[in-house]
Amino acid sequence: MFSTLTKTLMLKHCRVIGPRKGSTAWLRSFRLYSSNKADHDDVMTRIKIAPIKRNNESLDKKRARLIYQSRKRGILETDLLLSGFAAKYLKKMNEEELEEYDSLLNELDWDIYYWATKNYKTSPLPKKWANSKLLNQLQKFSENKEKEILSMPDLSKYQ
Repeated sequence: MFSTLTKTLMLKHCRVIGPRKGSTAWLRSFRLYSSNKADHDDVMTRIKIAPIKRNNESLDKKRARLIYQSRKRGILETDLLLSGFAAKYLKKMNEEELEEYDSLLNELDWDIYYWATKNYKTSPLPKKWANSKLLNQLQKFSENKEKEILSMPDLSKYQ
């Protein structure tokens, strides 16, 4: 599969790095990195689909959509992390914080997971998120200092 993908995209000196083999969301979240910096081509920035612009979306509708998007990411680790975070904080967020969270959810699943767990070696943190209070809050949440066993929160926790 890797050789077919590389030939299809006509990449030389590149390797495919992705989550565990067999992951249901593998194809959605792979990244291509060049082994030669002069040859670097971040394919994901070229093929990433722009998010849908939602005009005049009420706060209630936005919260409902963000709850769904937090729970149904496609990668279990990110689903668990974001759904718990959303259950705890989403109802308290103001409009500006909801916009920032919405923007974060438009990032790739594995990037969100690695940023939340401060694994910048695997996925470097973009400048856009360097001073984000929301990402900082997500990082503190992901530390799980209470040592809770993560599971999908009951929908009543979002209200």
